[in-house]
Amino acid sequence: QVQLVDSGGGLVQPGGSLRLSCAVSGLRLDLYAIGWFRQAPGKERERVSCISSSDGKTYYADSVKGRFTISRDNAKNTAYLQMNGLRPEDTSLYYCATARGPFCTGPYYTYDYFGQGTQVTVSS
Repeated sequence: QVQLVDSGGGLVQPGGSLRLSCAVSGLRLDLYAIGWFRQAPGKERERVSCISSSDGKTYYADSVKGRFTISRDNAKNTAYLQMNGLRPEDTSLYYCATARGPFCTGPYYTYDYFGQGTQVTVSS
């Protein structure tokens, strides 16, 4: 059974940092691209970032470029999202998801397994 467990969210002041983790079990993460998504109430789901398993290529939404960094540790079957320079508009439920193969894809419906989500709130 495949399971993704997200953690690391919380309340942080504007300009602060958080590091999200996504622990994967039930599949070999080194065979799959992994993405981070977020969805705030009343807003569409957004792919924040993705990292491929084939060549480690990374993708970022324009809204987070230069502030967020995605990484993966295949030995630990875990992915991470380092978030710096957080803004109130980054407030959302964040969750990770595994793609269907080694390459990153865009829409959330092209991803197979999702974590339960971890809440990030940026507020003073």
